[in-house]
Amino acid sequence: MKPAFASMLIAAALAGSAPAGAASAQAVTAPVAEDFKPSSLNQPGQDYPQVNSQGHARFRIVAPAAQGVKVSLGLGGRGGTTLTKAPDGAWTGTTAGPLDEGFHYYRLTVDGGTFNDPGTLNFFGSRRWESGIEIPAKDADFYALKDVPHGHVQQVLFPSPSTGTQRRAFVYTPPGYEKNQSDRYPVLYLQHGWGEDETAWSNQGRANLILDNLIAAGKTRPFIIVMTYGMTNDVTPGRPGGLSSFDIRPFQTVLVKELIPYVDRQFRTLADQRHRAMAGLSMGGFETKLIVPANLDTFAYIGLFSGGSVSLEDVNKIPGFRDKIKLTFVSFGSRELEGGTMRGPPGVPPADPRANAEALKRAGLNSVFYVSPETGHEFQTWRRSLHEFAPLLFRD
Repeated sequence: MKPAFASMLIAAALAGSAPAGAASAQAVTAPVAEDFKPSSLNQPGQDYPQVNSQGHARFRIVAPAAQGVKVSLGLGGRGGTTLTKAPDGAWTGTTAGPLDEGFHYYRLTVDGGTFNDPGTLNFFGSRRWESGIEIPAKDADFYALKDVPHGHVQQVLFPSPSTGTQRRAFVYTPPGYEKNQSDRYPVLYLQHGWGEDETAWSNQGRANLILDNLIAAGKTRPFIIVMTYGMTNDVTPGRPGGLSSFDIRPFQTVLVKELIPYVDRQFRTLADQRHRAMAGLSMGGFETKLIVPANLDTFAYIGLFSGGSVSLEDVNKIPGFRDKIKLTFVSFGSRELEGGTMRGPPGVPPADPRANAEALKRAGLNSVFYVSPETGHEFQTWRRSLHEFAPLLFRD
């Protein structure tokens, strides 16, 4: 299935994205507070990059023979932060304004070449391992590492006859899974975005810590999370065919026909439709929107995080949606919605996801719409979205 519908949705999300790390304009001219501390994602023993209490980032790169060094992070539209060379051969610089709270990818440009910052950890995004920085958030407690019972994230390798390969997934089992051998659990299949892979939700997204903390607080039912590669990165925006050439069928086969049966055999799942959910961020949300309506006997919950929306017209075209889907959850970062709308590709009218969600609610469907404050198309939006989504699942 290569519907124009899928192309439209993918393009809509990318068009509505805010630049990574886009800063609000308010503190651009404010004095920079000199209370910088190493980022929590730094390599052991590395002092840079650093962040301050306002959300500014400061970088230091030792490259004495370089002619120019630039960091991709900075204020939206300015193309990043240009570093200045000091007499000791180190290049330093501070973002002109604060960055959005949460996780951001970035890279260095040194004399025209692309490199990672040796001071920080790497995370898979944009189809490559990128440097990462964490801007402390006021609401970071919900994904913080706490003294609570913890679940486990394990790698599994499962056979995929349709692709002729062994494929990889990461599976989160909640606290108590190993001890309580008679208990069975619902499952959420959680998808990453374009350019990322199956490591994203546990590394960048901290999905396991979010669930650990919710479960410890008694705010959600314990459930399993399965994260696998969505087969998205062979298509590239801006190149011939672009994301419109993405074909959902191969991944749908891997997920529905191969991975789900494997998980149900290997883990103690509640292996029925009403105990199975699917959600995803950005392109993973589009995969969710394409797969769930085509497999209503497999999934009962749908979550789109910056991944389009579901209109009443969509629902009316899908026999069985009203009866079988228990929850439709849609979320965005506030910076992704300009004037309340999600921008679409050329020739496609802007969509209003909030209005779509309200229309579903008026029609009697369980519809929830969430907006992450002061964030764009970035992981803080999606961490918050999962935190809001999880307590709504599997309430039977």
